[in-house]
Amino acid sequence: MDIDTKTNRKYKDSVFTLLFSEKEKLIELCNAFLDTDYGPDTDVQITTLRNVLFMEQVNDISFVIDGKLVVLIEHQSTINQNIPLRMLLYIARVYEKICKNKDLYRIKKIKIPRPEFIVAYNGKDDYPDEQVLRLSDMFAKYGEKNPVELELLVKVYNINKGHNPQIAQKSKTLSDYEIFIDMIRKYKEETNNLAGAVTQAVNECIKQNILKSFLETHGSEVANMLLTEWKLEDALKVREEEGFERGERKNKEETLKAVEELLKQGVTDAEEILKKLREM
Repeated sequence: MDIDTKTNRKYKDSVFTLLFSEKEKLIELCNAFLDTDYGPDTDVQITTLRNVLFMEQVNDISFVIDGKLVVLIEHQSTINQNIPLRMLLYIARVYEKICKNKDLYRIKKIKIPRPEFIVAYNGKDDYPDEQVLRLSDMFAKYGEKNPVELELLVKVYNINKGHNPQIAQKSKTLSDYEIFIDMIRKYKEETNNLAGAVTQAVNECIKQNILKSFLETHGSEVANMLLTEWKLEDALKVREEEGFERGERKNKEETLKAVEELLKQGVTDAEEILKKLREM
């Protein structure tokens, strides 16, 4: 497999979202995370949000299954502590899509699908198998004397190989994804060559029938997406470390916003992004 360095997908797309973009894969993922038993013929409505102006995805995966459950899934390599608030904003917009505005003014109560908020973590830092992030932890002046009347819980699952085996066992696609990412990291440690490690892992997984059909169809695209994602992670890490060295504890959210703006302007090379971040 050759890597086409000219491939340029919208930056918000990821291998994870591409892999689970098909209906049957979403049902499989839902059953794994939520311990449900929806069949392959279950009705699924994709509700993933997109930025109308730039056409990139605003959130990773959002769908309504069986008309009863709306599931929002974010895939993160670094846990964003603001994700409960982001999920709140997402779900409000998803419900706007599901419910017609005129329904809100009916006297009779309308029914809406119950939400589930999930983060699939596969970063390199140590992280527990499962953790819950709460919107209430973000409120100012929160305590016994100031109870919160609005809550949102986000379940964070570590999907790195060896973590949460009970989830991986229920989804062969997720299990294969974990093996694929783990294989890339091991090859990279051996060779210190990310591009070579990705190519080697893609070819090896195809031989071993791991995500075979997916990688045969999207192999070059997957390689470019991973190279972009991981190089951006390295650039952000370097930027953060340089900030600490100068005694300037930069707000990570501000850095991410700056990266997003550069990507929207068409700057996709990680080295160029790091150079522009240093100039800010």
